[in-house]
Amino acid sequence: MTTAPVAGTTSAPVPTQSTYQNRVADYWNAEQNPVNLELGKIDDLYHHHYGVGEADWSVLDAPDAGLRRERITTELHRLEHAQAELLTSHLGPLSPTDRVFDAGCGRGGGSVVANLRYGCHADGVTISAKQADFANEQARNRGIDGKVRYHHRNMLDTGLPSGAYAASWNNESTMYVELDLLFAEHARLLRRGGRYVVITGCYNDTYGRASREVSLINAHYICDIHPRSAYFRAMAANRLVPVHVADLTDATIPYWELRKQADHLVTGIEDTFLSAYRNGSFQYLLIAADRV
Repeated sequence: MTTAPVAGTTSAPVPTQSTYQNRVADYWNAEQNPVNLELGKIDDLYHHHYGVGEADWSVLDAPDAGLRRERITTELHRLEHAQAELLTSHLGPLSPTDRVFDAGCGRGGGSVVANLRYGCHADGVTISAKQADFANEQARNRGIDGKVRYHHRNMLDTGLPSGAYAASWNNESTMYVELDLLFAEHARLLRRGGRYVVITGCYNDTYGRASREVSLINAHYICDIHPRSAYFRAMAANRLVPVHVADLTDATIPYWELRKQADHLVTGIEDTFLSAYRNGSFQYLLIAADRV
C-alpha cells in the first residue's frame, strides 16, 4: 500500500514486517473497542490511550442508567484528552511552519491536538491500514488534511525525511517495538534540538522482573512492556537527552477507577491495571528529551 506524498518525499510502501508486527497490525485492523470508538464520537477526536487528572465523580450520580453511561463516557474522554494535551504541551515551542511526527498514531487524535495547539504540520504513522484510512478521513472532514496526514507505515522505518521534524512523540505505543530501533528512527527524523516526548506504561525494574499483572497486560494487548531503565538506556544510545521526567501513576488511577464503573466500556483489564499501579510494579511515565 502507498500513501499520499509528504512534501519533500515520495510515497513509500509499508516495509516488510515481522510475524509479530503482522499480528499487531491484524489486531488493530480488527479492533472495534467501544472504549476507543464511543469516546471518540463525542468530538471526533479518537485517542488510543488512557487519561490523567482527578475525575468528576458526580457523573456516577445520574438518575437513570442511560444518562449515567453518557456522563461516564464524556468524563473518560475528558480525562484522555487531558493526557493528550499534557503530552502536546511538552512539544513546544512550535510554529505553524514546523513539522511534527506522531509515531503509532492510532486513529489520529494526537496529531489533531498538536495541529490545533500550534497550527503545525503533522505526519502520523500507524501499522494499521484501517487506522490510517480512518484518520485521513477525519482530517479531511476537519479541513486540515493539507497539514495533517496519516501514513500506513512501520514507525521503525518510516521513509520520512531526515532532520525534518521539530518534535515527535509516542503515546502508549512503545511497547510494540524495540526501543533502540524506535529511538534511532526518532533521532534520524528530528532536527538537532528537536523535542521527543513519550508517555508510556513501564514496569518498575527495581522490583525485579515484570510482575504477574504486567504479564497479564502484555497478553491482553499482544505487547511487550519495557522496564523503566530501558527507556533511559536506549535514549542515551540514540542522542536523546531527557530534560523532563514525570511519574503520572497517581494521576492516571482516577481514570481507571472511573472506567471500572463503566459497564458499557469495561474490557476486563481494569483491575489488573489498578493492582499493578498500586503495588508499585507498574508506572505511567512521561519523558521529554532533546535531540543533540
